[in-house]
Amino acid sequence: MQLYLDSVDFKEIEAALDFGFIKGLTTTPTFMHRHGITDIDGAIVKLSGMVPELQVEALGDTPDAILAEAERLLGLPLEREPVFKVPISNEGVKACKRLTDKGHRVNVHLIYTLNQAYMAMEAGAAFICPLAGRMQDQGHDAIMLFEQCVDVIERYGYDSKVMFSSVRHAEHVRQAMLAGVHVCTMPFSVMKNLCENTLTAIGTAQFREHTALMTMRVKDVIRDSNPVCQTSETLNNAMVKMTESRLGTVTLVDKSGDVAGVFTDGDLRRKLQADGRAILDKKLADIGFSASPITIDRDALLNDAVRAFKKAQVDSIIVVDGKKPVGVVDVQDLIKLGLLGQEHL
Repeated sequence: MQLYLDSVDFKEIEAALDFGFIKGLTTTPTFMHRHGITDIDGAIVKLSGMVPELQVEALGDTPDAILAEAERLLGLPLEREPVFKVPISNEGVKACKRLTDKGHRVNVHLIYTLNQAYMAMEAGAAFICPLAGRMQDQGHDAIMLFEQCVDVIERYGYDSKVMFSSVRHAEHVRQAMLAGVHVCTMPFSVMKNLCENTLTAIGTAQFREHTALMTMRVKDVIRDSNPVCQTSETLNNAMVKMTESRLGTVTLVDKSGDVAGVFTDGDLRRKLQADGRAILDKKLADIGFSASPITIDRDALLNDAVRAFKKAQVDSIIVVDGKKPVGVVDVQDLIKLGLLGQEHL
């Protein structure tokens, strides 16, 4: 089943063509009016250069008038000849036969009965186009009509293709395929959601999560901020660096720059509550800190980081290169990646 877009919105058309397999574009004067297009001929010329096949309306009250409009359109500086859309009627099928005899292709549309479709087939229409949504709005069995049209074409060997149009939702597309139609033309609002499915989204998220766990390393997610204090610095200095980094921890190092401990916002609250503001000017070595911080190597897999967070139940882990601190991985970083749940906050 070939996929066509039903639109005159140039942004939508460009987005649909980006799929790479859209076979054509159907338009109507109604669409152009809704989108405020006043230079219809200019729009047709532009569209003819954008899409593999363009289908445009050739309106008229008589066969001669329809042919005259088709000839007028062919006189425009088109990139390629369009398919002419003609509403079903006695005059329409006469015009279809004459256009077809001249080597042009015609889409006979606004079809609502099998008899109408038969007349269009006999007239040599390249496309037979019932309108599913409009038929169903009136309580008719549109899908049965499409199935009947396909059956008649196959039974009698007509060259016409059945086009499923007036698509309202994704279910119409599924029904079109099962009915065996040759072409389905649809609005972009339906087309862009055909790949969407909740279970697919869940599965994709799981695959991404597991891929990240097995391929991404801690160094890929560590923060740019790396707040570090020597143990000889004051608590006030540690608090400033903690605030500037927007992290809840400061790595403490010795004179060699190796990791000596960690001081967290939790430690800060507990010290202030116990000893008051006077400790702000005291050295971290005198106040006390955790001398056994949890660390992880910068080249460790994220899977190792996740296990460390789950085991230690901490908010942040110091990232090291050997004994030197190179950054901090925060639990929120892994939550944002979907590798840990909110319960770890």
